[in-house]
Amino acid sequence: MKHQEKIFALVDINNCYVSCERFFNPKLNDVPVIVLSNNDGCAVARSNEAKAMGIKMGVPLFQIKDVVQKNNVQVLSSNYAIYAEMSRRFHSILAGYVAPHEQEIYSIDECFLDLTSFKNNYDLVEYCQGMRERIQQWIGLPVSIGIGRSKTEAKIANHMAKKGKRFNGVCDLANMNPKHREYFWSLVEVGEVWGVGRKQNKKLNDMGINTVLDLAKSNPPIMGKLFTVCMQRTVLELQGVSCMPIDDQPKPKQQIVASRSFGEKITELDDLKEAMSKYVQDAVKRLRSEKLLCGVITAFVQSNPFDASVPYYSKTQVYKFAEPVDCVLDLVDVTYGLLDKIYKPGIKYKKCGVFLSELIEKSSHIPDLLSDHEVRSLNENLMQAYEDIQAKHGKAKISVGPCYFKHRKWSMSRDMLSKNYFSKNGLIKVK
Repeated sequence: MKHQEKIFALVDINNCYVSCERFFNPKLNDVPVIVLSNNDGCAVARSNEAKAMGIKMGVPLFQIKDVVQKNNVQVLSSNYAIYAEMSRRFHSILAGYVAPHEQEIYSIDECFLDLTSFKNNYDLVEYCQGMRERIQQWIGLPVSIGIGRSKTEAKIANHMAKKGKRFNGVCDLANMNPKHREYFWSLVEVGEVWGVGRKQNKKLNDMGINTVLDLAKSNPPIMGKLFTVCMQRTVLELQGVSCMPIDDQPKPKQQIVASRSFGEKITELDDLKEAMSKYVQDAVKRLRSEKLLCGVITAFVQSNPFDASVPYYSKTQVYKFAEPVDCVLDLVDVTYGLLDKIYKPGIKYKKCGVFLSELIEKSSHIPDLLSDHEVRSLNENLMQAYEDIQAKHGKAKISVGPCYFKHRKWSMSRDMLSKNYFSKNGLIKVK
């Protein structure tokens, strides 16, 4: 099949975190809402009403307190448990519209679909409107859909679907009159193109390329020489040549990171060990869910880089296992040893965490001839029991160390957290 014959759709949840919160709390509808990052630091999601007030993405809460109070902006802490479950349901609904190899889960709130096999038998705008209606009806999330001859064009179409009321949530650039398409592209800044970063945007502007139309009319090979092969591919995709197929197979993880900033600064080694123990256990959960083994673990600690009153302190330590592991006890024990080496008394620590790297698939690992198979078997049985208890009674019922006790000094600040509506205690009650 020729590249030019491809048709893609990008389905994107509008203001994802805010929309998830509104589904469970309708009182948030039609009022300004922002959702904050870890430790209630910065705005990471904004309703359209909040955007209209000029609240920018990533702005720290303390900088907009006056705006929040004056306009009665509803402020919420990030509730990742409900966002993850709503995302799973969102992608599951879309899976009912295409074959498995025609769906690419791009992020928590974005999904690419290959609609090439549908283009001759369906009106694609009507087909996508059906998706929007079903998602709205089943899980209450508003979505916008962009249709294009390439994934890059579908991305631009999605941007237009969000911004232009005339499209009613679905913008089809693939079948749009070329003159109309060029007109709309002349209104969109080149920085909105997928993959065009801040530095590239400035360089393009210096070259007189200010809009999507300008970039689409440029010469692909020349742009490749002036920038990178990725820019050449982007121009080709805007010209209707699909260079990026649907990636229906999730890429194996190269690294697992678990870290958080603390709710308040801590100075004691025991507090750091508690926090690090939790992060290791979070990382191991993801490691085992992916059926991977860890070959190297890196522990790090750091003070507040924005506190000019004291010197900044940041330290890391690395440990390479003789054999890759996935046992939480082994990983926590090694991490404690690393912490002993990088801990410095008197420092007010703001953050710590771990990196798991040199990951390999568990099924493909061949144990060393001198490996103690009995220990490996005991560790696996231990991990199975550990995971079964957590699955049945919750992860706070069993852990390595006291890290799941409440009100720890290092715990994240989440003072405006909504309920987890998918938990037993958080279920909505109808009277």
